[in-house]
This record gives sequence, C-alpha cells and structure tokens, in this order.
Amino acid sequence: MLTLRQIEVIRAITVAGTVKGAAELLGVSAPGISRIMKHTESQLGLRLFSRTHGRYVPTDEARDIFAQVSAVFHSVENLQYSIESLKAGAGRVAAFAAVPSIAHHAFPAAVGRLRRRFPDLRLSLNTIKIEEAIDYLLLRRGEVAALSYKLDHPGLLMQPLYSGRLMAIVPKGHRLAEQRVVSLQSMVSEPLLGVDPEDPYGRILYEPFRQNGLDVEYTVMARTGQMIATLVAQGLGVALLDELSLAGPSRHPGIEIRPVAEPTAYRAYAALNADEPRSIFADALIEFLRLEMSLVASRRDPT
Repeated sequence: MLTLRQIEVIRAITVAGTVKGAAELLGVSAPGISRIMKHTESQLGLRLFSRTHGRYVPTDEARDIFAQVSAVFHSVENLQYSIESLKAGAGRVAAFAAVPSIAHHAFPAAVGRLRRRFPDLRLSLNTIKIEEAIDYLLLRRGEVAALSYKLDHPGLLMQPLYSGRLMAIVPKGHRLAEQRVVSLQSMVSEPLLGVDPEDPYGRILYEPFRQNGLDVEYTVMARTGQMIATLVAQGLGVALLDELSLAGPSRHPGIEIRPVAEPTAYRAYAALNADEPRSIFADALIEFLRLEMSLVASRRDPT
C-alpha cells in the first residue's frame, strides 16, 4: 500500500516534470525524491515514469494509478481545508453569557480576542442575572456563563477566573475624593447607593459593611453597577463597586474611584454544564477571560 508521502512525491513529479522541480515543491532534496520514487516503483513492480526530453512523464501502464493518486491527493486537500475551516470556526455558532459586572468590560474584551482567534465563528452573546445562569446552562442555551457568584449546583462546573476587590466610588469634587483611601465608616455617613442585599450581586456589595458591623440603609437601590456609577456621577451619593465594573476605557467621567481601607473581596467564575463536553471555543473564551481580568488586576492602585 502506498503511503501519503509516496502519493505526494508521485504527484509532485507529475506536476513539476522533473525530480529537481518536485524537490523544490516539497522543500526537500532531489536525492531524497529519487530514492522514494525508486522504492515506490520497486514496491509496485512497474515503472511509473518515462524520461522524455529531460522531463518525467507518466507511463501508459501507470495512467490509472495517477488518476487515483490525484483523487486521493484532492481528498487530503479537502480534509485539510475542513480542518482549517474548523480551526477558524466556520459553520459554528457559540453561545456565551455574562453577568452585568463582567459584561461591562472583561467579557467584550475576551470575546474580541476569541473572534481574532476564530474569525469565522458566529456568536450569540447575552447578559444574564446570576440566578438565570442555571437554566441558561442546563437548558443548553449557552455553553459558558461568566459569573460573580459561585453557584452550588450538582449540574454545574464552576471554574475560578479572578479574585479581586471592591472599590469606593464618589462624585467628582466630593470630600471623600480628597482621601487616598476611603473607609467604610466614612461611607455610611453619606447617602449610600447599592443593590438589594437579597440579590446575589447585592450581597457581595453589602458583605463588607456587615462584616464590619455597620448598619446600611441605601438611599437608592439599582439593579446594576453601571446604573449605580451613573447615579453617583449625578451626585446622589457614594457606593461600593467591583473592579471589573469599573474597568475599561469607558469609565464614567463624573466619579472618583478610591481603594477601601477595610478588606473586601470580589470573585469571578466560569460556570459550565457539568454533563456537556466543552468546545475549543469555550476553552478559549475562559482563557481570554482570565487574561483580561488579570490585566484589570495589574492596573490596580498600589495602595
């Protein structure tokens, strides 16, 4: 049986007409081509080429072989084309989602990297609440959900993406903006904005106050960090927000961001259906989410 290498050499000699030309096509030495050709003819027990006016032309007895060699080579080329198309994402649709804090900057930036790696991949993207992630994944509406809360569910696989902190945001020109570091105690003496503590994301923002024994009464509650930042910019109060919500080039010009004196925590996770195999696109998205989030961490105030 002929090997693919032998088929490749036969075709190269047919196309080039000379051993030297075949060697140049394949990027190897001419003596190597000659050895493979002699071995192939010996193996088959017939002469494949005759030399006419310094060129190699297929013999009459070998013409059927050359027709099949050509068909095999085209099949290999088609296979390679299919592999390259798959690597580019052609004909595939991938569905991913993120909660609002991650969807603001890290998620779009990671998706941008994903598209550059798989330029032909079609994408279906969504912004979801944390509590919507279970149905989103288990009903196979999407493959990855980037979350700010670790869900405890037997049908989900949770992969850590990021560990960061919360930041204080105050209106530009506010007295707390004069401080390099803002304490939680100083924040509760101001009108405080936040997310309902019964909400999973709201619990993350409320937890530092609870841990430090501070009573919190929000003067305004909103659903997302971006709405809170806009309200703070309007001078309605101060707030805690996570680093990812505040990342990126589109920071609100009407707010000042300061580190918090007390320890705070914000974590991000990739949630997946535990019973479904992951695609190469999901693995790449997770890789890029980690990268984008690590860039946020690298730009932290050294305080």
